[in-house]
Amino acid sequence: MGRYQRGWIGLVLFLSIGSGSPPATNAGTGLRIQVVGSTTVLPVASRAAQKFMESSSSRILVNAGGSGVGIHSVAGGRADIGMASRAISQDEKKRFEKSHLKIYPVGLDAVACVVSSEIYQAGVRQLTPQQIAGIYLGKIRNWKEVGGPDRQIVVVDKERHRGTRHVFMQYIFGNASQRTPGTLLVTGSNNEEQAKIAQSDAAIGMLSFAWINDDVKAVSLLDQGKEILPTWETVRRGNYPIVRKLNFITAGEPKSEIKAFIGFVKGPEGQKIVEESGYIPIGNFQP
Repeated sequence: MGRYQRGWIGLVLFLSIGSGSPPATNAGTGLRIQVVGSTTVLPVASRAAQKFMESSSSRILVNAGGSGVGIHSVAGGRADIGMASRAISQDEKKRFEKSHLKIYPVGLDAVACVVSSEIYQAGVRQLTPQQIAGIYLGKIRNWKEVGGPDRQIVVVDKERHRGTRHVFMQYIFGNASQRTPGTLLVTGSNNEEQAKIAQSDAAIGMLSFAWINDDVKAVSLLDQGKEILPTWETVRRGNYPIVRKLNFITAGEPKSEIKAFIGFVKGPEGQKIVEESGYIPIGNFQP
């Protein structure tokens, strides 16, 4: 498990109790706020909710499910805040036009192409977008074809509604919904994909920077002859190409404690939580 992800799993489970309830209802003396969606944004929302509730009578319930679930839930009135690690698609904008979706960026993240540590140590430390595309299309099936060991590639993809997948596929293929016939395993959350790649000795996948660890290594991108290192410094300088905003989404203008919670996350204390969660505060990006 990544260094930034260890402390909040139990917190998420605690905050998720009662998740089947409708959003924004009175619970005792305070408001019950439902937050649903991206597992990438989840650590930020969970930690911020715990801190916010220390000085608020509101009860904030945080659940995962993916960016698509977050957008659809808030548009359908099943959540007060949707978490999304990607932009709202044109199809979603059209479908949910009457919901008047509002986007509130709370941080920045980057997505890396990652491999099992055994593959990284065997010499696969950079890949071109064309090589990655070939792997996901099933045209490249053995690591020896890209300078690695003679071993079948275990291609790990994510569920199609996941924000991490959207931005990764958009960069590699120019199509966020690209089909990947070379895929051997489809995962959901960042935690699940990280575990599957770590358990393998021949896997490739896509993960948020915050989920990279000693067992799951990020490879550099070799694009147009230029090596782009997967580091937070290249992200801050605007050099790394797979960067996305971490968003809170509401249906219409938020009110009362919902507005206050979003303001808290975007404020100094909330932005410190963003950084502690392994992401970049929204004001620190220098494109």
